[in-house]
Amino acid sequence: MRASGFWAGKARAWRLASSLVLAAAVVPLSPPAAVVEPIRIAPHRALYALSLGQVRSDSSLVDARGMMAYEWGESCGGWTIEQRYRLKLDYGERADEDLRSSFVTWESKDGLRYRFNQTAAKNGKPRLDVRGAAILEGPGKGGVAVFSKPRAETLALPPGTLFPSAQTIVLINAARAGKRFLLRRVFDGASEEKAAEVSTVIGKKLVAPAAAAERSPLLDQPGWRVRLAFFSAGSQALTPDYELGMDLLDNGVSRNLVIDYGDYTIRGKLLKIEPLSKPKC
Repeated sequence: MRASGFWAGKARAWRLASSLVLAAAVVPLSPPAAVVEPIRIAPHRALYALSLGQVRSDSSLVDARGMMAYEWGESCGGWTIEQRYRLKLDYGERADEDLRSSFVTWESKDGLRYRFNQTAAKNGKPRLDVRGAAILEGPGKGGVAVFSKPRAETLALPPGTLFPSAQTIVLINAARAGKRFLLRRVFDGASEEKAAEVSTVIGKKLVAPAAAAERSPLLDQPGWRVRLAFFSAGSQALTPDYELGMDLLDNGVSRNLVIDYGDYTIRGKLLKIEPLSKPKC
């Protein structure tokens, strides 16, 4: 765990949801041949309560609480993701930390173009401002990311790199096909770092619960319990920078989340979810 607390490294905490997403080679975005029904991503807006989960005995963190708003929208040509959170960390014997972050992205439906913009603050003082765009030369091919903030910089993306929404679709496809393990490079633009290595374990399929009048139809879907481990590009470390566990539904909705930073975990409990309109193209 980095000394920066909830920001592991420069700014990894926003990935609570980066579609919540998240799994080299040419990777088709269409369903595998064995899958009959196409993936139907459900545009939605969700609200999660954040709280402290498990804490190691040598950790100085006493409590954590906050909220995260997450929105996965759809346009005729792409996907939009907006994620905003506020988290207060109580360290007991030293000053508390009040963390805020906003992350907005757009990704083309073919998975080849991507725009990103993140701002973050600690105790009311700006700590991060990242903005840029990326493009891949084709499915499975490499590309380039161009940053305009915090400074002008160009970063090469290796073959096999995926952007977040494409990664979510690939992950659902793999789960539908019965796969249990994925290793992918994912670039999200959360910092000026190269595409991360993401190792994903897919658990057994979760059966859709019986429909209930008081529950959103968005949740009446089958899904899978998945756990994603994030490693810095080129890292030889045996342990990941952090891990993300969640129940990922067949329509792209994520239910309860657990983010594991090694010395403590943060839980995300789904409080509210509502559908967003689909475009008329």
